Amino acid sequence: MEYIETKLPGVWIIEPKVFSDARGYFMEAFKQAEFDGAIGKVAFIQDNESCSTKGVLRGLHYQLAPFSQAKLVRVIKGCVLDVAVDMRVGSPTYGKYISVELSETNKRQLYMPQGFAHGFQVLSDEAVFIYKVDNPYTPSHERGIRFDDPELGIDWRIADPSGIILSGKDREAPLFREAENNFTYSK
Repeated sequence: MEYIETKLPGVWIIEPKVFSDARGYFMEAFKQAEFDGAIGKVAFIQDNESCSTKGVLRGLHYQLAPFSQAKLVRVIKGCVLDVAVDMRVGSPTYGKYISVELSETNKRQLYMPQGFAHGFQVLSDEAVFIYKVDNPYTPSHERGIRFDDPELGIDWRIADPSGIILSGKDREAPLFREAENNFTYSK
């Protein structure tokens, strides 16, 4: 696998080696020792999967410490625009974001450590999104940020805003500056 460091400290794009022939393809999606050597030790405890249709926007989500979550995300069907926002106070990229297209075709993965808000916009007719986390879902610590916060200025590639499909929780999420945050940056 190729590990590509992004402009956000701690966030990585991972591109697997894909072996294709007339039968289809094979790839290693995750290899603990290789991951630990490139990024560092992360004890993933759970795999999650969601299926969404075109126009669905999920996020921006995060959990407060001590239940904050590192995530390793990928798409196995369809295509999404995946976004990570740095919420770590004191980080040189605090309040900045990265967006990466993840698809069944490019097979890219995105890793974000604890202290990031995460979301994605479905670009294909349907997308199956899977991700590993290092802490369990904890509703009492779950938080969110408005996807359309003008301060963040995220380009979600949305041609028609009236076509966005959001949960009520995501629609009512606070702006970045108003969001509860207990993350601090450490090198």
